[in-house]
Amino acid sequence: MNIGVFDSGIGGLTVMEEIVRLLPNYDYIFYGDQKNNPYGEKTDEELLNITSSIVDYLISRDCHIIVIACNTATTRCMKKLRVKYPDIVFIGTVPAVKVACDNDSRNTLVLATPATIHSERVQELILDNKKETQNIYLAPCYGLANAIEFNENDKIDMILLDLHDTYIDKNIDCIVLGCTHYPYIKDSIQSLFPDAVLVDGNNGVAREVRHQLQLMDRYEESDTVGTVEIIFDRK
Repeated sequence: MNIGVFDSGIGGLTVMEEIVRLLPNYDYIFYGDQKNNPYGEKTDEELLNITSSIVDYLISRDCHIIVIACNTATTRCMKKLRVKYPDIVFIGTVPAVKVACDNDSRNTLVLATPATIHSERVQELILDNKKETQNIYLAPCYGLANAIEFNENDKIDMILLDLHDTYIDKNIDCIVLGCTHYPYIKDSIQSLFPDAVLVDGNNGVAREVRHQLQLMDRYEESDTVGTVEIIFDRK
C-alpha cells in the first residue's frame, strides 16, 4: 500500500516531510499539480474535477490513504471526495486555528489564500474554537502562494510588508500559516512579527495519518526506510 499526497505545487512537500519524519517506513507518492496552479482561482466544479483526476491516478497507484496537502482543496473538495470515493481514507489540511486557540493566543493572524479564508470550513473552525477573550484576524494573501511556488522574491516581500503595515498595531501573538506553501517563508514572516508564535497543521496531519493506519490495522514500526516518489505535473 502506498500513501498518496497531493497539492497544487511545492507546498505539499512541507506536509509530506512531516509525515515521512513521523512514519519513515511507509511508501509515498507525492503529486504536485503545477499544471493547474493556483487552485484558489478555480470554481468549485473545476477544482472537484481536477482533484478527482488526481485521486483516480493515486488510486491506480495503490494509494488507500490520500492526504490533500492543500488548504484550499481540503476546504472546498474533501467532503465531496469522501462521498465520491467511499473506500478511500482522505486526510485534509486546514488552518491550525484550534491550535492557536488552545494555546490561549489573544490576537491570532490567519494567513491563507482568499479561497481558504472565505471558506465555510474556516468559519466553522473559528466558531468551534474561539474564546470570548480572543481575537482572530483573517488575511487573504492574494498571490502569495503562487509567488512562493515560482520564487518571485520581490512579490513575496511586497505582500509581506503590506501584511506588516496592516496588522502591526494588532499586537499579534500568534500567526497561523494556513497554506502549505507558507512554511517556506516562515523566517521572513517571523522577522516582521518577532513576538508572534508561528503555527501550522503539518504535525497534526502526520499524526492523523498514523491514527488512520492504526484504525486500518496497517500501522507498524520498523527500521526499514520506505520509498518516496515525487511527481510534478507541470504546465
